Amino acid sequence: MKCKVEKSKISGQIVCPSNKSYTHRAIFLASLAGKNSVVENALFSADTNATIETCKKFGAEIEIKDSRIIVKNPIKMGTKVSEINTGNSGTTIRIASGIASLFSDEIVLTGDSSLQKRPMQSLLDALSSIGAQCNSTDGKPPIKIKGKIIGGDVKIPGNFSSQFISSLLISAPLTEKGINLSIEGNLVSKPYLDATIATMRKFGVTVQTLIPYKRYNISPQIYKKATFTVPIDFSSLALILSATVLNGEEITIKGNLGDLPQGDEVFIDILEQLGVNVTIDDNEIKIESPKKLKGGKFDLSNSPDLLPPLAILALNSSTPIEIFNVRHARLKETDRIAIIARELVKLGIKIKEKEDGLILESSEKISGVELNSEEDHRLFMAFCIVGMYVGNCTVTDPESVKVSYPNFIDEMTRLGAKIQIL
Repeated sequence: MKCKVEKSKISGQIVCPSNKSYTHRAIFLASLAGKNSVVENALFSADTNATIETCKKFGAEIEIKDSRIIVKNPIKMGTKVSEINTGNSGTTIRIASGIASLFSDEIVLTGDSSLQKRPMQSLLDALSSIGAQCNSTDGKPPIKIKGKIIGGDVKIPGNFSSQFISSLLISAPLTEKGINLSIEGNLVSKPYLDATIATMRKFGVTVQTLIPYKRYNISPQIYKKATFTVPIDFSSLALILSATVLNGEEITIKGNLGDLPQGDEVFIDILEQLGVNVTIDDNEIKIESPKKLKGGKFDLSNSPDLLPPLAILALNSSTPIEIFNVRHARLKETDRIAIIARELVKLGIKIKEKEDGLILESSEKISGVELNSEEDHRLFMAFCIVGMYVGNCTVTDPESVKVSYPNFIDEMTRLGAKIQIL
């Protein structure tokens, strides 16, 4: 499928979606706690639905009422599980791998063709070091895991994905010995680890930080009944903000900001560095944009999902936008660095692709083209925003938004965007 996107201006009020990362974590932890634990304001998307179905396969009894997820009975470690398909969700398969290692019988975890290209070896090696039997082809799904892990000392590199560390942390309190975790090298996406620890705390489990982002101790503990309210998703908010900067007229963004750590919150600071005035008042966000953005250099090591919404702002920047320290964005649903470089250059933007990022410079001669999002939800949304700015663009794979922001097209259209599914 494809969309036709014409030059558009948007105005009005929009509610930001709930946070995908926190929804994943809260569903898993509520499913480990049970006893009518509740996840309020949950995001329902293809990815989070994959987590719900995975927890059901693990034996959790889950009920859904409107935006509430109620876990009546927890995951049962003795449940017979044959194969779990997590679709396109990397978070689901990685956290589920840690939980699967708590089961005595072998469990097969797999996903769609995109997920089967994503690396898992570092996590499998870590689980193997504390008692699991793990098998895969080339360290990628489908994978086979047979527990059960007993805990102890475990080391894992931090330069691939913080999801590996989150998986170990979530499983650690349910092991016999607990886990002494050492992270080797520099950890990427640090705020996502903070998010995991904060969510675990809400469910009654304490993680002892020995050296931040390097060494942690998790003693044997039990997850306790809790009600967890999911805040807005700053990753989705960044895309809405980019759409507003490039195409907006009097946009008000509403949503529960919450007080939980989110790495992508830094996008507010990035916008201000670019010359955008951001006002946040009582769970409402408004912005005022200059005629031309300032440009600048931005380290996205802790916020790789900000690559697409930041890169497209180069369309209206007076000086280059340089993005660096985001090599791990090549390991997302797609190689986002390569695809952004390949597609945006078609418009006439000058782009230099680097191993760990991009340098993007606007051009006076920009024209509409077909933009191939490679079935990547965040790239599709970013490219639609590009189309609204440039006009006469075609963007592939509109169905991809079901992963994180199912109502994106409807919401943008309601605000005035000219997006037509072909």
